[in-house]
Amino acid sequence: MPRALLLFSGGLDSLLSYKILQSQGVDVTAIFFKTYFFSQERAEEIAKANNMKLRVKDIGKDHLQIVKKPKFGFGKRRNPCIDCHMLMIKKAKQIMEKEKFDFIATGEVLGQRPMSQNDGALKKIEREVGLENKIVRPLSAKNLPLTEAEEKGLVDREKLYGVRGRGRGAQLVLVSKFGISKYQSPAGGCVLTDPAFSKRLADLAEYWPDYTNDDVAVLRTGRIFWHGKNMIVIGRDKEECEKLGSLALPTDFVVNLVDVPGPTTIIRGKEVNEETIDYAISLTIKYAHKAEALPVVKVKIKWPEGEAVREIKQ
Repeated sequence: MPRALLLFSGGLDSLLSYKILQSQGVDVTAIFFKTYFFSQERAEEIAKANNMKLRVKDIGKDHLQIVKKPKFGFGKRRNPCIDCHMLMIKKAKQIMEKEKFDFIATGEVLGQRPMSQNDGALKKIEREVGLENKIVRPLSAKNLPLTEAEEKGLVDREKLYGVRGRGRGAQLVLVSKFGISKYQSPAGGCVLTDPAFSKRLADLAEYWPDYTNDDVAVLRTGRIFWHGKNMIVIGRDKEECEKLGSLALPTDFVVNLVDVPGPTTIIRGKEVNEETIDYAISLTIKYAHKAEALPVVKVKIKWPEGEAVREIKQ
């Protein structure tokens, strides 16, 4: 039985690619590459619902470096799609060679993504990683050159497909054919293509070029404000406030109201001063609606060396 390692995003295209290969008697293992920008929970849920073999590999450190400085540049936002796909293919190739898989497969659809899923980009990625004509793309195979796996008879090209473009009609037909009841609906794609998050990340890269995964984690949580080169993050609801509390580093300042409900605020930076703290307190009170009407608000501040309570007159 041929063995394939399939890059799995959790989305419909890679799910269908898994089922297409499985229907031809291929032993398919799906692999999800976890980074600081996308986690595996949704992929695990979809895989479990569809009886897929799934493994998760963390490539966060390597991925962060290409997000900071991609060889082939960014897309419309802060999305280094070609470098990102290339990194994942490289990692998959290492696993394939070590564990003796017969080939790598992906759920890519020709013409679906303008930067990374066109003829030139697919060929460039294959060249760079040394896998020319060795990556099987079941949904678009008939629009692409014959692969080594097809030549060897490991998969039947006639039972692969020729999907092209951004439409989903052909995929929905296959959903019915394979009896798939649970799948992820098409959404906005990778968080790095999101305009709001891309702006946040661009600001972070400008102020802190040496930012880390800890900084990315808080960047995805709450309202973000900058005071000089200090980042102020304010939770928008109970869940975010609890998360911010767990994400706070020993070097952060943490601001909470004492007598009335309000958001958790953290201050992170190397140049935090009294002016920054005052600004963070004013923002915390602003987003605590019950506090705005009080003549005096008590605020607790925790910092690396201790904590204190201040009374803020309004």
